[in-house]
Amino acid sequence: MSPYPPLTDHPAPHPLLTPLKIGGLTIDNRLMVAPMAGVTDNPFRKLCKSFGAGHAVSEMIIADTALYARRKSLYRANFDGEIAPISAQIAGAEPDKLAQAAKFQVDNGAQIVDINMGCPAKKVCRKLAGSALLQDEELVIRLLDAAVNAVSVPVTLKTRLGFANGEENILRIAKRAQEAGVAAIAIHGRTREDMYTGQARYELIKEVKNSLSIPVIANGDIDSPQKALEVYRLTGCDAVMIGRAAQGQPWIFRDIAHFIGTGESLAAPSVSEIKEIVLTHLQALYEFYGEYSGCRIARKHIAWYTTGIPNSNAFRQAMYEEESTAGQFKVVEAFLQAHE
Repeated sequence: MSPYPPLTDHPAPHPLLTPLKIGGLTIDNRLMVAPMAGVTDNPFRKLCKSFGAGHAVSEMIIADTALYARRKSLYRANFDGEIAPISAQIAGAEPDKLAQAAKFQVDNGAQIVDINMGCPAKKVCRKLAGSALLQDEELVIRLLDAAVNAVSVPVTLKTRLGFANGEENILRIAKRAQEAGVAAIAIHGRTREDMYTGQARYELIKEVKNSLSIPVIANGDIDSPQKALEVYRLTGCDAVMIGRAAQGQPWIFRDIAHFIGTGESLAAPSVSEIKEIVLTHLQALYEFYGEYSGCRIARKHIAWYTTGIPNSNAFRQAMYEEESTAGQFKVVEAFLQAHE
């Protein structure tokens, strides 16, 4: 007899920890980083993936040649050193420009093009882009058709339940997106009217999942391993997408994977561990953006990381006054060392 038990005695891994196919591409697991403007840049995406995120989508890039060739947009579309598959998010309200932007990003290295129809920001919605598009279903389809037909890589969609409460049209949008050839759809469980207030609603995400054959990704208020598992059970989704909860705690993906895989919660990282993570992140930001931008972009990340540590409010005020990367790094290191 074999000294080893038969394979059937080993429990199968939880579905969220198994690979996911999007188009012809394979993602290692089903824990995803949501695209967030000003946050999910190259260093942050790589950091989250190092903690076990299976996929990360870039910051939103406006589909206008006059804009996406600018310095800021080139940073957003920088995929150097990232773990494949690489996904670039674009946003726009004109089919021709959206198609051009999709081609641009594929030429730039994107293996997936993600269309933003979920951003609730006023400056985006004023241009009838982001979640404002959900008011015009025919335009939504023209935009998706244009993007899908423009590139040979999978096109995905990030959207909301609808524009206004009481007018949720995600079921129609999702079905027509699938018909247009969209390879996967991520749904934030709020309308544009909700912005980020109240609680995400998952019932409609479940209905979408039950009506489509393409992967459906649930997003909104997933802020703990327990909530990730709850949202999976409530929606039957193919993957979960974490946004704001990853700000200042990119290790949340490791925590979710451990809890789902073992049923046990990991201890919160010590200040020593946080110090190592923060300083590594700061160095990556400085190298990526340079002296001036690196120092300023790092500030919000430092604030997130240090929330809840004693005397952090006074520390942050002092940190904001530092104008150099060397000075900023020094005060952050000293503050965290004092609390180890």
